[in-house]
Amino acid sequence: MTLLAFETSCDETSVAVVRAGEVLSNVVSSQVRLHAEYGGVVPELAVREHLRNLIPVAETALREARVKVEKLEAVAATQGPGLPSALMIGLKAGQALAFALRKPFVGIHHHEAHLYSPWITGAPPKADFGKFEPNVSLIVSGGHTMLVHVEAELKHRVLGSTVDDAAGECFDKAGKLIGLGYPAGPEIDRLAEQGNPKAFDFPRPMLNDSHDDFSFSGLKTSVRYFLRDHPRLLDDQQAVRDLCASVQAAIVEVLVKKTLRATKRLGARCVTASGGVTCNRALRRDLAAACAREGLPMRLAERNLCTDNAAMIGILAERKLERGDVASSLDEEIQPGWALA
Repeated sequence: MTLLAFETSCDETSVAVVRAGEVLSNVVSSQVRLHAEYGGVVPELAVREHLRNLIPVAETALREARVKVEKLEAVAATQGPGLPSALMIGLKAGQALAFALRKPFVGIHHHEAHLYSPWITGAPPKADFGKFEPNVSLIVSGGHTMLVHVEAELKHRVLGSTVDDAAGECFDKAGKLIGLGYPAGPEIDRLAEQGNPKAFDFPRPMLNDSHDDFSFSGLKTSVRYFLRDHPRLLDDQQAVRDLCASVQAAIVEVLVKKTLRATKRLGARCVTASGGVTCNRALRRDLAAACAREGLPMRLAERNLCTDNAAMIGILAERKLERGDVASSLDEEIQPGWALA
């Protein structure tokens, strides 16, 4: 099956072509520089850029895959969750193309696609579902942090999620307090590499709670009060590195310990992680070390598949069609607040 997928849930315009589990092309046009000026994603600007970029990105994806549009056998797009106006661009484009080609269309849950992105590996990338095994999956992105028990292919249940600020939001908000640009997560990661993670003691919210939910709002507030009480700290370059390392250590410890605790409680034998924050080097290192200590196999999404991308949308859509799922109606609407069941 040759399938074209669209992803426009936030500030990346992405189109991919997949065939038989292989990613033939995955083109992403990022808007990070545009939104950096405003310190966050501006929905109106995101929509304008999606409208401007969608057709050129789709043409590039088809050209790189060496696929003619009339050879497509199915179309997919992110249906939710995400920014409503941004979701609309990709979903309606996908539905229109499927209608014109008289081919099946599949609306995909963005977070469900993240669940399976760790199983896409290699060069060129290809889905490795033959090695799939039940797992506890950590999805950690700009606006979402959740733990999911993936009991079997296309069968999962959410164990816990963020009750206020997600990990990615905490990185960005703490970074803004420190004076870093948007998005602050990568810059904190960079500065933390030369900092002392034990220099300052910040709270680990909900670390010892028995449930699997997350909360990072208190950590962000703690950083704000710390900087209020130590205003001169930001004039010391090494102190800033130590601060970044300490904030990062608090976030990572919560993510790693709660993931491993849930895995052991459920008796799962594999851990996976995906989402934009999974690019963070400390998280990748500490999660790998924790899994190694427990003798647990671990699969992390490739860095280029951690952030929003159409490849994971296409791979999941193709898998659903192959397993007999009914195609989505062309009349379906976006689901901005779509909860992962």
